[in-house]
Amino acid sequence: MRTATRPPPISRRELARATLARQLLLERSSLAPVEAVAQLGAMQAQEPRPPFVGLWSRLAGFRDEHLLAPLRSGALVRGPLFRATLHLVTEADWASFRPACQPALSAALGKRAETIDLAAVVARTRAALAERPYTANELRALLHAAFPDHDERALGYAARMHVPLALVPTADRFGFPRDPSLRLAEPAGAGASAPELVLRYLAAHGPASVADAQEWLGLGGLAPAFAALREQLVSFTDERGRELHDLPDAPRPHAQTPAPARLLPEFDSVMLAHADRSRLIADEHRPHLTTRNLRVNAIALHDAQAVGTWTIKRAAKTATLELAPFKPLSKAALAELEAEALALLAANESATAEPRFTVNPPTVS
Repeated sequence: MRTATRPPPISRRELARATLARQLLLERSSLAPVEAVAQLGAMQAQEPRPPFVGLWSRLAGFRDEHLLAPLRSGALVRGPLFRATLHLVTEADWASFRPACQPALSAALGKRAETIDLAAVVARTRAALAERPYTANELRALLHAAFPDHDERALGYAARMHVPLALVPTADRFGFPRDPSLRLAEPAGAGASAPELVLRYLAAHGPASVADAQEWLGLGGLAPAFAALREQLVSFTDERGRELHDLPDAPRPHAQTPAPARLLPEFDSVMLAHADRSRLIADEHRPHLTTRNLRVNAIALHDAQAVGTWTIKRAAKTATLELAPFKPLSKAALAELEAEALALLAANESATAEPRFTVNPPTVS
């Protein structure tokens, strides 16, 4: 009887560097924003501003207008995708990903779907949006007028989950107002198959387990897709004994590859893309990743590890990036993070605001 060969080991440091390499965080890339977003697979974009900071941290010479132009031309689309949350993707990936996400989007409505005539809500939503874009508030009011026996917010959520909707960019600073309009964004084609989704996920976030892919994509039952791809993939065993899969030619840098300081914005995909996130954030620090109301904090990376959260405090003449370390940091680490922080402030804040960096608590190891 043949004994199964255990996949070769891969360390946590190697996993971290593999992830950061694919996420363009080991060194800034010369890619254009549309090409970069395609490489990243998708950028979580719950709010308008974070993708701008996320791309600044990844692309050499990035300026706001480099992202605003493809947003306004339609080359990049922002709408509900994986896990029923807002993502920024290329127009081509919207056509591929949006149909594949429909089962998860439909499931997100839960028991509320049992009391709503979804076909009628979808038809009324499509008819309205065929005439012009509507804000979420306008759409809810319109649907409630048509279906007065149902909760207004449930109707709006049903429409959001069952009709392919994209947010309409405007002339606002980060491309979208507080209450953006929604438009029909019909994807062309049948969308990606489960194996195709797995390949795209691994290209952006591998090596990874089946559970990791299911966590990010919000889709269950992906084990058969991994099994169908096994001959096309390579496998590893991580330090916790999990089997991880990857594309054969994907980058997997050496464990000692330098990983510079990077500042990730709120909701950054790199911190959310795995069920086991210990490659980038220690388990004891993971509770700091989200707030009580489930906002994902902005994270500081040093040596390919999450070392703290950060916020920007703005005053009349200053913009201060305040770092809250998880534990005391070395003077060298703080110096690297300060340089990155001051560069971010200079690029993203008002030219009249003096950039400052503070550490709270101000501890040094």
